[in-house]
Amino acid sequence: MTSVIFMGTPEFSVPVLEGLIKNNYEIKAVVTQPDKKVGRKQKITKTPAKIAAEKHNLPVFQPVKLSGSEEMQQLIDMHADLIVTAAYGQFLPTKFLNSVKIAAVNVHGSLLPKYRGGAPIQYSLINGDAETGITIMEMVKKMDAGDIYSQKAIKIEPDDNAGTLFNKLSIVGRDLLLKTLPSIIDGSVKKIPQDPDKVVFSPNITKEQERIVPTMTAAEANNMIRALNPDPGAYMMLEGKRFKVWKAEVAKDSTDLKPGCVVANKGRFAISFANGTVLNLLEVQPSGKKKMDIKNFLNGQGSKFAPGEEIVDK
Repeated sequence: MTSVIFMGTPEFSVPVLEGLIKNNYEIKAVVTQPDKKVGRKQKITKTPAKIAAEKHNLPVFQPVKLSGSEEMQQLIDMHADLIVTAAYGQFLPTKFLNSVKIAAVNVHGSLLPKYRGGAPIQYSLINGDAETGITIMEMVKKMDAGDIYSQKAIKIEPDDNAGTLFNKLSIVGRDLLLKTLPSIIDGSVKKIPQDPDKVVFSPNITKEQERIVPTMTAAEANNMIRALNPDPGAYMMLEGKRFKVWKAEVAKDSTDLKPGCVVANKGRFAISFANGTVLNLLEVQPSGKKKMDIKNFLNGQGSKFAPGEEIVDK
């Protein structure tokens, strides 16, 4: 039986872990990020990977920083055949990568060498890509720079957001990993080096990127809204207050109004953006309120806005 140290944190990692268990890989340990405080009540919350590991009575390790930790030495001493990572969220020291007998393998949420880094799925949406996918790759010291074992692409649908793509790609990742692992284990796999000239980075989303400004086109704003749903959510400043937009669509009509104005508030709530483009807001969350569909918003707070009025802060 092939032994595995599994490393993952969010929901994305759970189908991958479950797939390994179901296919009789011996999971020696599950390494995940520490529990964190969530929400207004600051409730201590376990990571999805930890919840899955506990369900199967697997040993869980949660070092704040893996490098140089006592936990890392314990993991090295396990002499596992493989390390498998799926959105773990920490840098892995070379000493640890080299401690396994066969390979350290990563399930990465993009078609490498495009989108190395922590937010590949989000950037595929931000940039309006037609497709994304999964790369099964060898882990090396340099971030997401290892040779490629296998890849599979999927189409990005117009109504996809980060949440739906994470769900789809976690299943693609599970299946592609399970299909690829036997050839890694028996040594027959053909590795493909990444083309350094085609490398694109996708660093973690910054607080500044969460804000939608009227100088964007409607398509750019909509791509950002999709990329940040369900977490952390994109917002615009409406008359000095945060106004989250969870769902929108690029309208078919155009406008002569300057960016940031109400184009329509009867039957739809439409805002003007750069180059005469128009965005229909479909699901919103005014400051201090719960998420609501646009009909509810227009029946309440939204009814005060008049077409032509500039409401989005620059």
